[in-house]
Amino acid sequence: MSFKIAMALLMAILLAAGVAYWLHSNVDRLIKQAIESQGSQMTGAPVRVGSVKISTLDGRGELSNLVIGNPPGFKSLYALKVERVLVEINIATLAKDVVLIKRIEVAAPDVIYEKGTTATNFDVIQKNIATALGSGDDKNSGKKIIVDHFSLRATNAQVSAAFMNGKTIGVSLPDITLNHIGQQKNGITPDEFGQIIAGALKHKLTGAYSFERALSATAEALGKAGSAVKGLFK
Repeated sequence: MSFKIAMALLMAILLAAGVAYWLHSNVDRLIKQAIESQGSQMTGAPVRVGSVKISTLDGRGELSNLVIGNPPGFKSLYALKVERVLVEINIATLAKDVVLIKRIEVAAPDVIYEKGTTATNFDVIQKNIATALGSGDDKNSGKKIIVDHFSLRATNAQVSAAFMNGKTIGVSLPDITLNHIGQQKNGITPDEFGQIIAGALKHKLTGAYSFERALSATAEALGKAGSAVKGLFK
């Protein structure tokens, strides 16, 4: 083996070791920044993450204190808040064009489904994601993902409306389980994944609750309360 080849191999080994160390030291921070910046841009709502911890050895980790706020014009505190999201990534696919995420488990999230004057907060979030998808210069560029298993369970769901000034009514929501997301397309963009999850969540919420029935009942109750208050001053 010539001296030049030996030096080239040594440099390659040192570079690989340096990249591995850099990824181990920075991957959590990079993922946190990506979720907050790209998530906020994609949804048109503030997205915050308390911390990210991903093992570069087995790809298992968790996100803590994830909060997706509301787009402008809505009065409730947030669209979704969850203390803990478990993830498992196939580390071997990180350098490939399509990253395999083995599982994402969202346990006991708080969801607020608010109807504004013309649309719900999830309608607007979905529309913003669709706009982000349509505005890309090259939809085929960048990393894509396949999510083998996604679950959202034990949800604390609440609904609200514009006239309720941020107050909410609790409702029950069935669990959501989706498998092999993006597999048929050989990977989807993170924006497309967000669109799928927002759509599934909205579908469950609208199936579990009727805004029209709630608004009618609440308006009637408010009307009776107003009449009673007026009666006190007669």
